Amino acid sequence: MVIFSGIQPTGRKHLGNHIGAIVQYVEGQDRADPSIYCIVDLHAVTVEYEPAVLRERVYDTTAILMAAGLDPERCILFRQGDVQEHTELCWLLSSVTAIGELNRMHQFRDKSVTQRQLVSAGLLFYPVLQAADVLAYRAHEVPVGEDQREHLELMRDVARRFNERFGETFVVPEARIPEIGARVGDLQDPARKMSTTGGTPQGTVYVLDEPDTIRKKFRRAVTDSGTEIVRAPDKPGIGNLIEILASVRRVDPAAIEREFGGSRYGDFKTAVGDEVAAWLAPVRERYAELRADDDVLEEVLAAGAEKARAIAGPVLADVREAMGVGPLPRASHARHRLRLDRPSLR
Repeated sequence: MVIFSGIQPTGRKHLGNHIGAIVQYVEGQDRADPSIYCIVDLHAVTVEYEPAVLRERVYDTTAILMAAGLDPERCILFRQGDVQEHTELCWLLSSVTAIGELNRMHQFRDKSVTQRQLVSAGLLFYPVLQAADVLAYRAHEVPVGEDQREHLELMRDVARRFNERFGETFVVPEARIPEIGARVGDLQDPARKMSTTGGTPQGTVYVLDEPDTIRKKFRRAVTDSGTEIVRAPDKPGIGNLIEILASVRRVDPAAIEREFGGSRYGDFKTAVGDEVAAWLAPVRERYAELRADDDVLEEVLAAGAEKARAIAGPVLADVREAMGVGPLPRASHARHRLRLDRPSLR
């Protein structure tokens, strides 16, 4: 089985990123051969950004992933822009992607509203490049958060459409969305997901926050009316905290409800903050060591890109051949000539 997922280098990584994606990446190293993880710098240029900051963020993200447990010896970790097969395959897949499907994507509609200067065509084509990212490796599984389900469905449609039009070429991938922690809410506004750009400063817990900062944010977390520590439609604040602690402990949320039944909200918030701070502390410490050397991080990304190209290159060659783009490979050329000559032999 092949696992593939990509992660944005923009902004600092928060608790929702860590629970919903990064933890899944680390676990995938032992379930797939290979597990492939891509820092998607090409996706990052679809909205306003600073080039120098983008380069630094790529290194930041690489260091965070490795600090969380990604091992370049056990997985393939690379920068998207180093593997040109992604962009060529994106263009080829555009021929089997309907413009109406792209216009309906919620992410395009939401982000296009916030752009101050230009709504780029790249923002519209974002899901096509995302499909190319995954299909280039014939990945079977894509670990993502709940917010990416719509893009995964489009990706599956594109793969099926291509296979029907040009012959079986792609694996139709499946989304892997965690049952617990698929959507971590903002601590100050739990109806909204935790976000670097759209969240509240005190409601967003960053992976690299100081332990005391993390504890303080949880102590100030919004709770609900009543006193019971249970998940319920009218208890989004407490429900969010239950899911977070269950994700950290890797247990069912019901176990958290049983353990803290009868506890006061304040005591529960303190307990969650303490455990999250302790859970993230080793990642923060390891990150500081890794981030100190850009050259080592660059070597990791370059080595990963070489491994990625070795997989994506042959897949792209199959796509080009199926679509009739470019010259036929020699073996295929011989078979093609044989088919052309066959009628004259009758």
